[in-house]
Formats: sequence, C-alpha cells, structure tokens
Amino acid sequence: MSDLAALAAEASTCTRCRLAESRTQVVFGTGHPRADLLFLGEGPGADEDAVGLPFVGRSGRLLDRVMAEEMGFTRADCYITNMVNCRPPGNRDPRPDEMATCRPWLDAQLAHIDPKVVVTLGNVATRTLLGRREGIGQLRGRSYPWEGRVVIPTYHPSAALRGTDGAMAGMRADLVRAKLALAGEMRAGEAGPAGPAGEATR
Repeated sequence: MSDLAALAAEASTCTRCRLAESRTQVVFGTGHPRADLLFLGEGPGADEDAVGLPFVGRSGRLLDRVMAEEMGFTRADCYITNMVNCRPPGNRDPRPDEMATCRPWLDAQLAHIDPKVVVTLGNVATRTLLGRREGIGQLRGRSYPWEGRVVIPTYHPSAALRGTDGAMAGMRADLVRAKLALAGEMRAGEAGPAGPAGEATR
C-alpha cells in the first residue's frame, strides 16, 4: 500500500468535524500519486458524496474536457482533491473551521504528491490557499508563488456551467497558463496568456 493509499484509508474514518455527521463517505482525492499538477476545489457535491471521487458530476466532466483540450491531460496525468473531504450539507461552501480541521489531510496529500503546479478552482479554494480576500475574478489571470510551488487560480467549472460571463474563456486561458508553468516557461507572478476579467460567485 502506498503512503497516499494509507493516508486515504486513514482519512476514510475521519470524524474530526461536523461534516462527518451528514456525509455518505469521505471523498479523498483521485489521480496520479506523484503528479506535477494538482487541481484543488472546495468540497464534494452530491455526486461525489455518492461515488466517493472528486469532480464526477457535470463540473467534473467539464473540467475533464477543458483539461484535455487545453493541456492534453487526462485525470491519470494529474491529481484532483478538495479543501474538505466531506460534502457540506446542501452543497453550501465549507466553513473556515471545517477547512482548518481538514487542512492536515490536504497538507499531507501535498507532501506526498509534491506537485509543481496547483490550480485552485473558484473563490473558496483560491482565497483559502493564498490567504487573500479578493474574488476569483481579480485573482485569476496570473500565477502566485506558494510554498515552493506555483498556484494558478481559475473559475470553478460550475461558474462556466451557469454561464458566468467570461468563465469558460478564463478557465481555458488559465489552464494554458498552468501548462506553461509545468513546462517551466512561466514563473510565479507572471501573467501569461490573456483572459477575460470579471467576478464570479465561485
């Protein structure tokens, strides 16, 4: 059993916060255990809670498509996880104390996988990881240094599915930016390819 698999097994019985009371199962993460690219969302939804894997609903299918079209990647080439491993009731945003309680699991995942590039999906993951207050519309469009890695914020796929202005084009531009960062063609802090500005709710 790999260290990551052992960590997932340990997390599967976690009862550290209130989210354990209403979940069906822990949704730990999926993908390559030594991936250079990691996608980070906010938390599982109903589909993920039922299946036990992150981003398997409509948002996940859109992420898969855009990842393939803009990066030439599949899920086997990256790792996908969330700020919290249990579904918040009613698909609400995870609360700060819930994310803080779940953070050791994420930190352990990052330590085991050691990705070069982290793509944060939406407001919650981006603000929490970077410790910023601006919305995703202001934070996306560039890369950020973070603990020896490059963080590239982008819209949550659900924003594109809702038709949020500029979200789809922004996602595409940001994933091109992530591909350049993986290739070493863009340093943290650089803007890279242009994309639309604007605010989204996720």
